[in-house]
Formats: sequence, structure tokens, C-alpha cells
Amino acid sequence: MGLEDRRPPSAEEYLAYRTRFSNNGRWGDQDELGTLNFITPEVRRAAAALVEQGRVVSMARPIDTEPGPHNPHPAHHMASVGASTGLADYIGLYFHGFAHTHLDSLSHIMSSDGLYYNDHPIGVQTPGLAMPSGVTLGVQRMREGIVTRGVLYDIPRLRGVDCVASGEPVHGWELADAAAAQGVEPRAGDVVCIRSGRDEWQAANPEYGGWGVAAGVHASACEFLYDTDAAMLCWDMLDAPTADQGIPNPIDIETPVHVHSITIPHMGMPLLDNADFRELAAICAELGRYAFQFCVAPLVIEGGTGSPVNPLAIF
Repeated sequence: MGLEDRRPPSAEEYLAYRTRFSNNGRWGDQDELGTLNFITPEVRRAAAALVEQGRVVSMARPIDTEPGPHNPHPAHHMASVGASTGLADYIGLYFHGFAHTHLDSLSHIMSSDGLYYNDHPIGVQTPGLAMPSGVTLGVQRMREGIVTRGVLYDIPRLRGVDCVASGEPVHGWELADAAAAQGVEPRAGDVVCIRSGRDEWQAANPEYGGWGVAAGVHASACEFLYDTDAAMLCWDMLDAPTADQGIPNPIDIETPVHVHSITIPHMGMPLLDNADFRELAAICAELGRYAFQFCVAPLVIEGGTGSPVNPLAIF
């Protein structure tokens, strides 16, 4: 099984991902940055050299204040203009899920053996909820931001379609195919931006009222991410449905987490969920270049399992 023979993992091979792709101890017993360690000063300088036009593209979705199938907990936004001396805004939201563009920190998911990345133990546990000890692995560890090279892997363009279809998930070997087709060599420290065409899929399937989307990325992508020393995964569609994975969901929940459950607790890789790649894909095609400087910074939330963000691509 692997990228070379273009065959997805069996259930047993997927379980072996937990050790095969583990970065526990790679950067020391106390490490809390995981694959962000691949972003060295040299990597940042090389990414800065990609800025030629000064053209900036946002990959964020607007904060969604309207309830719907993909947003059962809409954000609250209120503005006070009464007795205040100036306009004052309040915003509150659940950012995990499928509505808002957000970062997942390394405290977001623990492994099946009850530990977090780098074997950090559980500190607080109640029925159905566990957190690492103290503020370990919280999103505040990324307060300096993530500044590196981003690469768009445009899978619909590779396939010659508008979007990834249900039943046809994005596999790891397709990422290698897309890199070759786009003239990009994967580098250590890259943010791998996988475009599946979420918005195009939703436009073509207006009748779909389920939680999330019925297409996405296969667990086989974990091998590509590990082998290329990627720093972070950024995607518009998330894990493909369990039926498309062909292996059981690693957590007994409705939402598929086949990629999440390997990248976060074992690889130590933060994820950036629900990106909007429509404008970015158009500009990459226009310029004929798929690599750019990538910048994003989370809110500084001590012990936070993530943060809403506005990721930027700079050309």
C-alpha cells in the first residue's frame, strides 16, 4: 500500500499510520509545535522571495451568522451604538465544524490510546470531553503566526472537472500528480492547500442538506503530507465520508475524521479547515504559478483548541 502503487490503505494499514507517520519525540519530549518546526528562518526567507507583484488573496469565508445545515450554531454579531462613546462590536461563535475558516490546534483531537501529540497526557476529563494538561498544545503556541510557502493542489483542475465528486475522494498520489502537472516540487515547511471545489460541489448539489459535504480527502493523503515534510494542511472540503474512505471511522461519531485523527495527534500537524479557494485558484491559473507566500495568525487563546482565522496568499 502507498503512493507508489496508488492503492488506498486497508483498515489494518490505516491503523499502522499511527506509528508509521508518528512524529512523537522528533523535536524533543516537550515539543508543542509539531510539523510547524519544519518552518525554519530559511524557509520563511524563501517564501518571502515568492512575492513579486504584492498581490494579496484571502482564503477565508465570511463569519456566518445565519443558521443552516452546515451551521447549526450561527455566530453572534452585535453592535452597540447607544450609550457607548463609539461603535462597539461583539462577536461570539463556535468555529469548529463546516461553517467558518479556522485553525485546529494540536489540542483539538487526541489519539485512540488517550494521549495527545508527543504523548502529552489528558489533564481534564469529563464524559465525552477531554483536554490536555493545563494549556498544553493550545493555539497560543502559534501566536507568532505561520509564514511559509503555500502550494495550491488544484484537484478539480487536474481531473478536468468542476469539483471532486461523491465517491471519488482525493488520494495522496493525486497530490503528487498535481505537483508535477503544476510544475511545483514539494518542499519541507510547505502549507499544502488541497482544493476539492467545495463551493462548486454545493452549487451543483443544492438538495444536499446533510452535515458537512459528501466528498473530500482520503486518508491516503497522510502519506504524502508525511513524506514531503509538510508543515500544515489547508483544505476546502475536509475528510471524505466514511463510505468513500473504505475503512471504519477512527472515532465513533457521524463526522468522518480519518485524516484529522492521524495528522493532529500523531503527526503533530495543525489543520486549517474550510478555506475558500475560488479566487486563489483563478489567480494561480491566470499567473501559471501555484506557489506563493502563505501567512496566517490565530487569536491568542490560552489553551484554545483552535481559532477563527483569515489566511492570506501573497504573490
